[in-house]
Amino acid sequence: MSEGNDRGSKLAYFLVGGGIGAVVALLFAPRTGRETRELIAQRAVEGRERVSSASRNVSGKVSSYLDKGKEMVASQKDHLSAAIEAGKQAYREEKARSQVSVE
Repeated sequence: MSEGNDRGSKLAYFLVGGGIGAVVALLFAPRTGRETRELIAQRAVEGRERVSSASRNVSGKVSSYLDKGKEMVASQKDHLSAAIEAGKQAYREEKARSQVSVE
């Protein structure tokens, strides 16, 4: 039985200590509840603005990289098309040359 009383007294001391801590925290709080809520709301707005600004920056950078990538693909496509056309032209010339030399 003494063990049950010991647990009960420890719980009571814990609750009393928690109550005293809460009262001391309220007495020595640097701001009132209203000021604290306003500060939290202000910080939330600032956080949203930062996230919005960062997302715009990232979106702009991604768009820029996509544009550069499209330009590179178009440039490579042009080079490849030119190389294929040069190969076809060389084939035609060689074919014409070989037909002339056979006759």
